[in-house]
Amino acid sequence: MYTVSKPPRFSIVTPVYNTPLDVLRECLESVLAQTFTEWELCLVDDASPDAAVRTVLDEFARRDPRIRVRRRSKNGGIVAASNDGLEMATGEFVVLLDHDDLLTPDALAMVDAALLRDDQIDYVYSDEDKLSAKGEYYDEFRKPDWSPERFRAQNYLCHLSTIRSTLVRDVGGFRPGFDGSQDYDLLLRVTEQARRIHHVPEVLYHWRVIPGSAAGDPMAKPEAYTAGERALRDHFARVGIDAEVVATALPGHYRNVRRLHSEPLVSIIIPTRGTSRHVWGIETNLVVNAMMSVHERSTYRNFEFVVVADTATDPDVLAAIGRVGDRTPVVVPYSDVFNFSKKINLGAAAASGDVLLLLNDDTEVISPDWIETLLALVLEKDVGMVGPLLRFSDGTIQAAGHSHDQGVRNLGQTLPGDSIGQFGMLRVARECIGVTAACAAIRAEVFNEVGGLNMELPNSFNDVDFGLKLRHLGYRIIWTPFAELYHFESMTRDSAVRLEDYDLVVNRWGIDALTRDPYGPDPYRQMLYGDAIDPLISGRR
Repeated sequence: MYTVSKPPRFSIVTPVYNTPLDVLRECLESVLAQTFTEWELCLVDDASPDAAVRTVLDEFARRDPRIRVRRRSKNGGIVAASNDGLEMATGEFVVLLDHDDLLTPDALAMVDAALLRDDQIDYVYSDEDKLSAKGEYYDEFRKPDWSPERFRAQNYLCHLSTIRSTLVRDVGGFRPGFDGSQDYDLLLRVTEQARRIHHVPEVLYHWRVIPGSAAGDPMAKPEAYTAGERALRDHFARVGIDAEVVATALPGHYRNVRRLHSEPLVSIIIPTRGTSRHVWGIETNLVVNAMMSVHERSTYRNFEFVVVADTATDPDVLAAIGRVGDRTPVVVPYSDVFNFSKKINLGAAAASGDVLLLLNDDTEVISPDWIETLLALVLEKDVGMVGPLLRFSDGTIQAAGHSHDQGVRNLGQTLPGDSIGQFGMLRVARECIGVTAACAAIRAEVFNEVGGLNMELPNSFNDVDFGLKLRHLGYRIIWTPFAELYHFESMTRDSAVRLEDYDLVVNRWGIDALTRDPYGPDPYRQMLYGDAIDPLISGRR
C-alpha cells in the first residue's frame, strides 16, 4: 500500500464517461502497473448514466490512495471534465490519458528519464500504436522529433502527452468550443510557449479502437476537424502568421496557405549543357522546355532566369534560351569540367533576386502556384530551404524530401503518385532533414551565410551537405506536397554516386548524420525493400 506524503511527479488526468467496464478496468490497471511510482490519477466522472462506472472508479480509489475521483453533477463534455481534472492535479507534470486507452508499464519511467536529463523541457510526447478489439497491437506510429510544420497540418503529437503543470495553467487549460480537438488546441498553445519540446522515440501509449472512436473511424467525429481548423486559425493569429487554413480530403489533415504581402524577385538558377532527350516520346530540349513551362504555367511573375550554360552548348539552344520569358535571361558561361556545386554557386553570384530557386534543367512545372507556395514558406526567418513534390514522367514519386534513415535517399521514391503515405506523411507540409537541389528555394542571404554548395562535391551529396549546414545553423527545412513538378531524373548526366563524395560527407558530419533521421524512419523504403538498403543508393538529385 502506498501513502501520499508529497506532491507527485506526475498527475494523470483522465475524464471518464460511460466507458465499457472491462475497458475502463484495463485502463486503470495500466496505471497501477507503472514501474515509476510517483504519480496520482485524477479521474473525473462526467455524470456517466451507467452507475457501474462509478462503482469501478470507487473500487480503484479504495485500492490505491494515489487514485482520486471527482464526480460532476451533470454532463459537461470532454473539455469541462478535463479542466476539472486539471483542477485536481497537484503534480509537477500533467499526463493526458483517455479513459479507454493503455499506458505501457514503463511509460512514466521513460518520460521521467527524459525530464531528468534536461530541466528545460516543458513538453514530452512519445510514439504510439493502436489496440484492436481482439487485443492486437498494430499501426505503430514512429513519430518525428518536434516538427512544427507537420504539427500545423495534423495533430501527430497526440499520445502520450506530458506537460509541465505550470505551463498548462499559464495557457489556460482546455478551451470550451473545441470539443473533439481540445487536445490539439491545447498542444498548439503549449508548444508556442514551451522552452523545450522532447520526443521519446518509444511506443508508450496504446490507443484503443472501439466502435465510434476516431482511432478506428476518422469520420466518427467530423465536428472535431472543424474544431481543429478553428484551433489552427487561432494559432496563426497568435504567432503572427497570415495564413488560410484549408481542410484537405484526408480527415484531420490541413493545408495552411500563407498569404504573400510582397513579391520579391526570385532568381531561378538552372545549370545546363543544352541537352535534348526524348520526353514522353518527343525529342525535347530540356532547358528550353523547363524554362517554357515556368514562363507559361507559373502564376508568380516576378522572377528572372539565371542559366549557367556550358560553353559547348549549341548556339541555337542559347538563342532559344534568350527568347524565353518577359525578362532577358542571365546566361553565365561555364567552361570547366562538370561540377554541379560550382555551377550553382556561379549562378547565385550572378543572381539579383532575394530568393534563389535552384532548378534542374530536366524538370517541368505542374502546379501553377508552385513559386508562391515555396516562397511563402522560405520567407519565414527560421526556414532555410523549401522543396516541392517531384514526380517521374509516369507520375510516380521521385522525391518527397530526403531521408537519412539507414542511408541517404529520396523519400517515397517510386511510390504511386496518389500515395498518402503512412499517417498522411505524403499529404502534409513537414520538416525534413533535407530536400533535393533539383528544385529548392533558399533566401539569398541564407545561401551566402552557409557558403553556398560545397564545390568539393561536384556530382552527388552536395544538397545533402547543404541541408546539414542549414540544420547546423538552426534553420528548418520544409518539404511541401502542394508544389509539384516533373523531374526527368538523370537525363543529362551519369547518376552514379561517387564513393569519395560519400566519404567526404561522412568525414565532415559523422556517420550518424547519414544513417539517422530526426524526422523518423522511411517506412516506404522499408516497405518496398526491407532492411537491405545500400547507403549509397541515393545522395543524388
